[in-house]
Amino acid sequence: MTRTRRFLLTLAALWLAPPALQALELDDCRISAGPAFPGIKARCGTLTRPLNPDDPGAGTIELNVAVVPALDLEPEPDPFVPLAGGPGQGAVSLYSAQSPAFEYVRRNRDILLVDQRGTGESAPLECEGDDDFVNGEYSRSAAIEAAEECLESLPFDPAWFTTSIAVRDLEAVREALGYPRLNLYGVSYGTRVAQHYARRYPDAVRSIVLDGVVPPQLALGPDIAIEAQQALDRIFDRCAESAHCSERFPDLGQAFDELRAKLERKPVKLRAADPLTGHYEPVEFGRNELAAALRLLTYHPNTIAMIPLLISEAAAGNYRPLVAQFRMNMSQLSDAIALGMHNAIMCTEDAPFYDKALVDQDALGSSYIGPMQLDALTAICSVWPAGALDPDFKQPLDTNAPVLLLSGSADPVTPPEYADMAAVAFKRAWLLTMPDQGHGQLSVGCTPRLIERFVANAGLDDVDTSCRERNFVMPFFLDFSGPAP
Repeated sequence: MTRTRRFLLTLAALWLAPPALQALELDDCRISAGPAFPGIKARCGTLTRPLNPDDPGAGTIELNVAVVPALDLEPEPDPFVPLAGGPGQGAVSLYSAQSPAFEYVRRNRDILLVDQRGTGESAPLECEGDDDFVNGEYSRSAAIEAAEECLESLPFDPAWFTTSIAVRDLEAVREALGYPRLNLYGVSYGTRVAQHYARRYPDAVRSIVLDGVVPPQLALGPDIAIEAQQALDRIFDRCAESAHCSERFPDLGQAFDELRAKLERKPVKLRAADPLTGHYEPVEFGRNELAAALRLLTYHPNTIAMIPLLISEAAAGNYRPLVAQFRMNMSQLSDAIALGMHNAIMCTEDAPFYDKALVDQDALGSSYIGPMQLDALTAICSVWPAGALDPDFKQPLDTNAPVLLLSGSADPVTPPEYADMAAVAFKRAWLLTMPDQGHGQLSVGCTPRLIERFVANAGLDDVDTSCRERNFVMPFFLDFSGPAP
């Protein structure tokens, strides 16, 4: 991964209809999330869409579409449609990486996958960058330079790669395949796509599942560092409440503060094995890398379980385990996220709506991420062109469709309060919070079965949801062999 790409990831996630309804022919294929994942049988095709809705002569793009057929030979007519997060991840990759979690709902429904424009194999907006871009520290000029280099390398104008246009692509796919209605599943940024599609095409939506909810009226960015700090504080509190964890790591908060201060004064330099290739390479690890490592680790309970041990080891001078986790997570994120599309979304749908007067500057400054991420995103968006945005895009969704909202009580980026904010105008809503879970509940415990019941019944009336209280949460690792017996 280039240093530019690592830096940008560290800062981290159509009104014109075609002249005639297009037919979309699908052929047998296999889809996969990458070399480490098995292939999955599907039916694949491409749909041609206009690039610029205001200028049909500006060219076209090809949307990558796949349908994983239902297990039932006579399935329900309305498919289940996963919408990926990031922004910048493709739907095919999302499904392929977590396909077992979709098997309950696939019993009776096709899975319809559409790589959103700018992601996956749908005209991806990917940026490579310059290896000499930055030496681990943020600067406004470096962020602007990276954004300008990214813009120059893109094959398409990013102004036409926003949610407002993407939902029209999805509607064109629905019409081309002849599906009467859709059951939408959005995770993280995908919840924003699901809500806006339901706003534009209410008659085409049968049900909606929002997992890690982003309310339309919220501008993501100013509170990311604050929410991340609160999630880390909850992890420390949970360790203190655990007899095994508190005994093994009695001064975890103090150890972390000392570690952060040390890395802020002077990043460490070491040779560490690449976790994917095994090759030893020189690595510089400072406060920004520490912040990125912890933020990614707090997304899932299985990696949350490692945080006290990794902090303790690094505070004692053994940085290699934490560095290895950081490099592995960043490599996976690099492969999953199209940075150009990420910037196109953030610089159109979020950054223009920042109000610094509403930001708790003290909380931001005292967080382990600090203002760096917000400052860098603001710098990037100072040169990145804003794209197409529907006039009502930032309004709460008012819908009669049944909506299931899933949250994790330990989510570092979309806390349960965001689900409450999104549901303010929902007529039929079920809000479920999973105790001690992180960002995205799709694969957690009984969640796949609850989603299947919700979709089958178009609601959760008379469905026992208490199983979520019994979902497994990984205990904290006490050493590198795992938790206490």
